[in-house]
Amino acid sequence: MTDVVRRAATHPPVVSLRDLFLAFLQVSLSALGGGMVWARQVLVEQRRWLDEQEFADILSLCQFMPGPNIASMTLCVGARLHGTSGALVSLAGFIVIPWTLGFALGALYLHYAHFGPLQDILRGISAAAAGMVMAVGFKLLTPHRRRPAALLFAALGFAGLAFVRLPLVVVVLVLAPLSIAAAYFERRPIR
Repeated sequence: MTDVVRRAATHPPVVSLRDLFLAFLQVSLSALGGGMVWARQVLVEQRRWLDEQEFADILSLCQFMPGPNIASMTLCVGARLHGTSGALVSLAGFIVIPWTLGFALGALYLHYAHFGPLQDILRGISAAAAGMVMAVGFKLLTPHRRRPAALLFAALGFAGLAFVRLPLVVVVLVLAPLSIAAAYFERRPIR
């Protein structure tokens, strides 16, 4: 672990509850369905509360948690920066607008679901969302670009899901222990 990462892990930045709420409200208002893209931009690039590696590490942990990754990320970052109250405030900031809009749009969708132009709009949004997810995936590789073992596991995970079409749980159960072992041996000093 580098000194910068070690320092960041032991001394997270001082962030107010108000700032946590507003940051995740910003993520929520910007996200339009692609929350992780905006969470990374706000937390890493704009506010610099996390570095690339910390974001990737927290997201990796959230991949193992049940529920949407962005909700887990919101809770983990809030808890890291301000404890339990930070987790609750971050989640509140993130969900207040989507829940309100979600209920309203859900009611409209149920009423107009068979309207042709609406179906075209949803197909277009789906394609844009896929592109955003791919962009985040490439950005998540940034802290690992000089780690061949990490790139190998990323490629194996992608191939297992995209080409072999294995269930996600199988890919995770097979690759997680192997990648953890590889990271352990990579970090261990050579004697």
